[in-house]
Amino acid sequence: MLTIGVDIGGTKIAAGVVDHDGQILDKVKYPTPGDDPAGLADVVAKAVDELRARRSAVEAVGVGVAGFVDEDRATVQVAVNLGLRDEPLRDRVQERVGLPVVIENDANAAAWAEARFGAGRGSDHIVCVTLGTGIGGGLVIGGALHRGRYGVAAEIGHYRMVPNGRRCACGNHGCWEQYASGRALVAEGQDRARTEPRAAERMLKLADGVVEQVQGHVITQAALEGDRAALECFTAVGEWAGLGLADLAAILDPECFVLGGGVSDAGSIILEPVRASFARHVPGRPNRRLADVRLAELGGEAGIVGAGDLARH
Repeated sequence: MLTIGVDIGGTKIAAGVVDHDGQILDKVKYPTPGDDPAGLADVVAKAVDELRARRSAVEAVGVGVAGFVDEDRATVQVAVNLGLRDEPLRDRVQERVGLPVVIENDANAAAWAEARFGAGRGSDHIVCVTLGTGIGGGLVIGGALHRGRYGVAAEIGHYRMVPNGRRCACGNHGCWEQYASGRALVAEGQDRARTEPRAAERMLKLADGVVEQVQGHVITQAALEGDRAALECFTAVGEWAGLGLADLAAILDPECFVLGGGVSDAGSIILEPVRASFARHVPGRPNRRLADVRLAELGGEAGIVGAGDLARH
């Protein structure tokens, strides 16, 4: 059975035909229409129709979207970056394509893909953590995706680690994503470039000497080249990330954590400090088994693969 997985991002909509082994057989991309729910459904339908014209055996569609999706996998309760509120996206798309459609949170879709076909395969208790601009998450417990009673479980980036800490876009203060995300990495990099320019020499050179141009890719490149300040940025973010994983382990006791998102592109440079921090902070050490901490394997295709496979299930 072939399905189509659709990953709706803030700037682009990527869709692909997914087989039962999690392989993407064909793929298309379109720009995401801004603040236009009907237009969004039209573009998703257009992508599906284009793929079906080339792969006629498609039987269902899964759509991943960055937002809160209700328990029926039908309505996007809120997706701030897409301008969606109480949007019946499943029905809109279903009417246009004439196939069964499932809507899912994009981090849940990516987590499912990693559990089935990526770094988490073979494990039944997995926590996927997406270290991107913010922090997203997905839980696979007992081999099943855990969505919570109302469909919005695993918004792990917004549990509060620091009382009265940094203000978060969600309206609270001290959320985990303010300390262990791509945004936090950039804040660390710019602060060090501003206050320790000699130590951050390579970062600044890659940024043409402009502190505000010290962004995630610059910090990562500088760290890969051995820039001390850039490496210290990853150590600081990794410390916070590992602390958060330790708290999650105390609650969920998973077999493994899978780290994805743009920050994870640094590979061992972020993985090692995360593992070290996790081992230091997890409760019950050394008299408990530690969850493994792994890097995600599917990269930017995880959302497509996961959405397509959830449509199949």
